[in-house]
Amino acid sequence: MALAGVSFLSGALISLATSWLLVTRLERVGERLGISEALLGMVAALAADAPEITSSISALSQHQFGIGVGVVVGSNVFNLAALLGLGAVVAGSIHLHRRVVVFAGVIALWFAGATVATSTGAISPFVGLFFVGVVLAVYLTLMGLRDHQRRRLPLPPRWISWLCGAIDDKESELNESIRPARGRPLDAAVAIVALVVVVVASVVMEHGAATLGHHFHVADAIIGGVVLAAVTSLPNAVAGVYLAARGRASAALSTALNSNNLNVFAGLLIPGAILGLAAPSRVGTVTAVSYLLLTALVVVVAYAKRGLGRSVGWLIIGLYALFVVLVVALA
Repeated sequence: MALAGVSFLSGALISLATSWLLVTRLERVGERLGISEALLGMVAALAADAPEITSSISALSQHQFGIGVGVVVGSNVFNLAALLGLGAVVAGSIHLHRRVVVFAGVIALWFAGATVATSTGAISPFVGLFFVGVVLAVYLTLMGLRDHQRRRLPLPPRWISWLCGAIDDKESELNESIRPARGRPLDAAVAIVALVVVVVASVVMEHGAATLGHHFHVADAIIGGVVLAAVTSLPNAVAGVYLAARGRASAALSTALNSNNLNVFAGLLIPGAILGLAAPSRVGTVTAVSYLLLTALVVVVAYAKRGLGRSVGWLIIGLYALFVVLVVALA
């Protein structure tokens, strides 16, 4: 048990510290390649998600399905509470463009809905991966196009004008928070080494947490959906609070939703389609539905109020606390 405890703590510390290094180096590489702020934000979100994605794949590969599903979906609930709830409390308010809320919110709700459908067994992970993958591919394509290329899309002029405006607003928000230096070849090498370290450390952390949890008869839903979900999401939480404290919290919505979408795609549906997912359960359903409902609440309030205030931030944090109580009670 002492070895498991050391593995969990050391794996968590190394994974979290190195994931931050991975994010900064990948941002520099992206800047050197000249990719857009929106795609740069996706790269940063994917790098920050490396601990939870790796932990999920590690658990699923060992047939610890409750832990694997819980760490991804639970971390998505935690991201909303930490990046948006705590961010709004620290900043006082987060001002958002309505077009960004609609554009990012519709995609986020689609991913959350697919999570509920697969977690409850309504559709298979493979079907969920197909529907999510199509939307993600379209989204990344739109983000990668230049403005003049978007305006040539075979869509009604009003749609094109709204879409270009939404993407411009989104990139202006991200531009406030992502200002990396121009990368060098050394940054690419450091990023590769950091990725390997994050993967190994996350696997060690997941093994340690599972061993400790099983020894003390802690349910897999709590190990994955609460403990590992919160620990692996700390880099995102720290980044969100950092930006909020410096008055640059407008990027928090895109960061949180991008992170959650990538978690579902890379950490849940891809490995789920290959390795399978847990059978439907009350805890799994509560976790997935909580993710969907909290996402919907954030999107609706952010659109109605053109942002998130401190009172809404406390509400989001309170709902996360209620989610934790429900998971512990049902596990």
